[in-house]
Amino acid sequence: MNHFQGFSQAGLNFLQDVWINNSKSWFEQHRAIYDNELIKPFRLLVTQLADEMLKIDSQFEIRPAIGKTISRIHRDTRFSKDKSLYRNRLWLTFKRPNRDWKEAPAYFFELSSDGYRYGLGYYCASKPMMDLFREQILNDSGQFLQTIRCVKKPFELVGESYKRPLIKEKDAKIATWYNRKNLAVMATENNVQDVFNADLAKKLSRGFKSLLPLYDYLMFLEEFRKIGI
Repeated sequence: MNHFQGFSQAGLNFLQDVWINNSKSWFEQHRAIYDNELIKPFRLLVTQLADEMLKIDSQFEIRPAIGKTISRIHRDTRFSKDKSLYRNRLWLTFKRPNRDWKEAPAYFFELSSDGYRYGLGYYCASKPMMDLFREQILNDSGQFLQTIRCVKKPFELVGESYKRPLIKEKDAKIATWYNRKNLAVMATENNVQDVFNADLAKKLSRGFKSLLPLYDYLMFLEEFRKIGI
C-alpha cells in the first residue's frame, strides 16, 4: 500500500490558479492535477492517520473520500453573493458522523497555496452547545482550567468573540473562552515546505493527540446535551 509522501508544488499552484481562473472549463482542463496532486495525497494522509485517530475516538469517520473526511472543492453558491465556483483550499476532518456536520467537534487540517493550519473545534457551534459550554465553565472552573492546559504553542484559541463581553469578573483565562461565539484551537503554519514532507502526518498526529483532553471535554458536553434534548 502506498504511504503519504507529502503534497507537491504543483498541487499548491493549482489551489492558487483555480481561484484566479475559477471557471469550469479551466478546472476540467487541469483536473488531472487536482486528482493526482491533491486528492490522492489527501486520501493517503487520511489513511495514514486513521489508526491513531481511532484511538482518540473509535466512532470517527475515517473513509478517505470526498464528503466523508475530505472537503469538496466545489462551492455551494446558492445562498452566497460570491458566485466563485471553486475554493482555493482543501481540508480533511476527523469527526463522528453527524447529520449537521457543522455542529460536530472535529479535528481538521486545511491546506492552501501559502500554508496550512490544523487543530480542533467546531465549524459552527450551536447556541445550545455554547450555552452549555459556558455553564460548565462556571460550574467547575478548576476542571476547565486543567483541561485547557493542553492548549499550548503552536495552538491558540480562535473564533469570534462577543463585542460586549458576557462575563468580566472571571479569571482572564476563563473569560476569553467564555466570551466566544464559536470555538476552535488552531495552529497556523506559513512554512509550506512542511507539506512537501512525509513527516507532516507524524506532526499532525502528535498535535491531534495532544488536544485529547479538550476533545474529551467537548464530547462530554455533546453527550450531556443530547441527553438533555
